[in-house]
Amino acid sequence: MERMANPVVDAFTSLMAYGTDSLNRARQGMEVFESDLDTSIADTPFEVVFEIDRVKLKHYRSQTRKKAFQRPLLVVYALINRETMLDLQPGRSVLEIFLESGLDVYMVDWGYPTRKDQHLTIDDHVNGYMDKIVDFVLAKEELPTLNLMGICMGGTFSTMYAALHPEKINSLITTVTPTNFDTNDGFLHSWMKELDVDKLIGAWGNMPADVMNLGFLLLNPARLMLDKYNNFARNMGDRDFVENFVRMEKWIFDSPDVPGATFRQFITDCYQQNLLIQNKMVLGGETVDLRNITMPLLNIYGKKDHLVPPEACNRLISAVGSRDARDLCINTGHIGIYVSSRSQKEFAPEIIQWLADRESGRGFRHGHRPPEMPKAG
Repeated sequence: MERMANPVVDAFTSLMAYGTDSLNRARQGMEVFESDLDTSIADTPFEVVFEIDRVKLKHYRSQTRKKAFQRPLLVVYALINRETMLDLQPGRSVLEIFLESGLDVYMVDWGYPTRKDQHLTIDDHVNGYMDKIVDFVLAKEELPTLNLMGICMGGTFSTMYAALHPEKINSLITTVTPTNFDTNDGFLHSWMKELDVDKLIGAWGNMPADVMNLGFLLLNPARLMLDKYNNFARNMGDRDFVENFVRMEKWIFDSPDVPGATFRQFITDCYQQNLLIQNKMVLGGETVDLRNITMPLLNIYGKKDHLVPPEACNRLISAVGSRDARDLCINTGHIGIYVSSRSQKEFAPEIIQWLADRESGRGFRHGHRPPEMPKAG
């Protein structure tokens, strides 16, 4: 005889099974936690070749026998979080893929601002630190130009730099880079438009990393807090999962403060007035005119990026002077674009191929436009 359904009994049975399963996972988790975990990040060897104030320049040399690229790639990360995101671990490292391809990499380490840095502006970073770093690399490599790659806020800085110093840049790569701030797609842009940045900087001097991290968590608390740690609880018996989880947590909470004057200017000039895409931003008394960017441009962004949505990125190529300008939208998020399995198959290899094409002459050359296509009819 078929048993009558009893929702109370069924619910209790499920609860007991869940409790037993949770206990087993907790035991497995304890075994993992008591083992010798490898949670180190950014282990790729480098040499610090240049220092100025808190800022360092790291040089990563490709160990391949034949160098495939004449010019090195200079990578400029954001002032928020750390450039170690590109080198979380072997097998999940954008930097590793670059080096294995025969590409030498220089990477800016912005360091940790202190109270004395609070008056540094965007101009100090772009026309000061970045320009000195570019000049150093060009002199060291005995080259007239280099390839420049910017990430997030560092991509915004790199866009400004390429517009102000186009003669020093062979090609520009922007990744998850906000250049159009007139969008309500995502809470961050809406919040920044209403932010009283003068009160914040007046109270703290620099923008504290802990406050920024809290703000990022509040953009999507269900996913970034509840789902995240619930997923950890379900997988804490998996050693590889735990090691990767801890690596990511170490990166997230290794967050420098942002110099106060730079943070204020980024919010007011970019988020609140959207000056950059309108060619109205001024640095060091000079207007940042995006039409001066005539070098090849690859603009990469994430379709699921909740911090820098596609609408914040996809107007750049129509604003620059280059005719060799391409958008690449990848079906991932702000961080996943660098560390997910998709990044290993698509993101870094696309950059390498794009640079190789221009090195070999298969792409349009700096400052030149392709021939006009014949009109139909």
